[in-house]
Amino acid sequence: MVSYEQLHQQNHKITELTNILQHLLGDRSLCDSEVTCNLFFDYVGAVKDHLAVTDSAMYSKLLGANDQKMSNLANRFMGGSREINRIFSAYLKRWCKLKSKQLVIKEYETFMADTQEMFDMVLDRIQSETEHLYPAVRQVTGDTREVA
Repeated sequence: MVSYEQLHQQNHKITELTNILQHLLGDRSLCDSEVTCNLFFDYVGAVKDHLAVTDSAMYSKLLGANDQKMSNLANRFMGGSREINRIFSAYLKRWCKLKSKQLVIKEYETFMADTQEMFDMVLDRIQSETEHLYPAVRQVTGDTREVA
């Protein structure tokens, strides 16, 4: 079972890690530190885990509601999820060594621009989930505590 409280905790963790990483990565001398890399890959894991939970637990509820408005919402979020995963994967491929959990920063300014864009995209998604997706699933299921 996945509760809305768990989803909100995931969102809080992702937001908190984003805020910390923005400060750490803003100082070029800290980008290659073990602490920064560990936090960055904690962020990557948290985002991937969160997207997997929303993908598996929420869209089917909306699609099964036999309501065109809810189906459209589910389809928009599914499309957004695919796009986030595509952009996120391309970002990781460009800037990370996944096996050794290291950042590979050859062009710092470009890295920071790409990183800020990724952070903004994920934070926008979290806000959209909170404002639109969660209330819609609550409405369809009638359950205010558990998603699935």
